Amino acid sequence: MTLLILGLVLFIGMHSVGILAPAWRDRTAARLGEVPWQGIYSLVSLVGFVLIVWGYGLARQDPVALYAPPVWTRHLALLLMVPVFPLLLAAYLPGRIRATVKHPMLAAVKLWALAHLLANGNLADLILFGTFLAWAVADRISIKGRTPPQVPSAPASEANDWIALGAGLVLYAAFLGGLHAWLMGVSPLGVR
Repeated sequence: MTLLILGLVLFIGMHSVGILAPAWRDRTAARLGEVPWQGIYSLVSLVGFVLIVWGYGLARQDPVALYAPPVWTRHLALLLMVPVFPLLLAAYLPGRIRATVKHPMLAAVKLWALAHLLANGNLADLILFGTFLAWAVADRISIKGRTPPQVPSAPASEANDWIALGAGLVLYAAFLGGLHAWLMGVSPLGVR
């Protein structure tokens, strides 16, 4: 569990600098230069992500059950996951989806985390998905009082909505069809 928590501290910590210390982030980026800052940010985030994956995998080998989710929560989780991939893609493909949702990446993270909290009841699940949910909520609230960084994206177009929707649903189908089982070792449909 230690590796999972350390990974979350590094990953979420780096992604929270803009929330907790935006002036420090700006000063540091100005002092180092934007590209070196982004390199450090990316490296720390990558190390955190690797530790999250490794730590979560280790924690799943010796699970600590907190609650047993009813079967219907798996169905609800599958439903909540439908818009996640289109929202993720809409963050980089500006169109009506991005304009309407305003922060589609954070909306996707919140839905993803909530869906996984509903369907899983182990301590590692609560730590992993609960942390991401809390971070996404805090980040969304904090954006009201700050200017979020610009995300590199394609030019705005209505076609982007169709691309985000189509490609997002294809990704969702791929995860249901076996990609989630291959990557995570668990099928969201409960088949082996």
